[in-house]
Amino acid sequence: MELKKNPKADIRRYSGVLFALGLAVASALMWAAIEYKQYDKVEKFDYVMEVDDQLEEDVPMTEQIKTPPPPPPPAAPEIIQVVEDEEEVEETVIESTETDQNEEIVEVEEIVEVEVPVDVDVPFAVIEDKPMFEQCKNVPKAEQFACFKENLDKHVRKTFEYPEIAQEMGIQGRVYVSFRINKDGTVTVLNTRAPDKSLDKEARRIINTLPKLIPGKQRGRPTPVTFAYPIVFKLN
Repeated sequence: MELKKNPKADIRRYSGVLFALGLAVASALMWAAIEYKQYDKVEKFDYVMEVDDQLEEDVPMTEQIKTPPPPPPPAAPEIIQVVEDEEEVEETVIESTETDQNEEIVEVEEIVEVEVPVDVDVPFAVIEDKPMFEQCKNVPKAEQFACFKENLDKHVRKTFEYPEIAQEMGIQGRVYVSFRINKDGTVTVLNTRAPDKSLDKEARRIINTLPKLIPGKQRGRPTPVTFAYPIVFKLN
């Protein structure tokens, strides 16, 4: 015979409900414990300030500074003396520039214009007679530029000295030197463009040591001529 239990006697019948209820109560208590805050007790004090009903303020006495009245204007002199100006004023007489019909007209001779030469720098490429080294004195015009350039290159190679400080620092580059060949054949450095001061100084020294040249001529007259020349500083 199979034994049957009474459903009311089964203690596991409400286990799920009781577990959920217990879990909800535990969560509520935990949340309340987390959110609970306790503040320091604030003591209340009563402050009483005694103020007199009638306040008497001492007003300092101010002294009024009396400024003295302005002095009276000086009295006018009783007798006015009139001083006569005896100096004579010379009047300037402006003569008329109009001519009279009877006046003889003098003919003006022909005016001769005198051309004053003005020194203007002429670029090397357009000058008629180019500046020359003494070695190129009798060279034809068609070969003047090549002869000038060849002798300039020789002078640079002969006098070239690489600055020691530039060698130590590994400085190299190209220096552009613009100089003028004056009417007397001397050379003047106009400006330079260099990557370093030491290279600039050496390039100026090389050009300043150029010998006196045969000056260039424009229309048969000595004329200052400008020339731009690059000097390359390169380390091996």
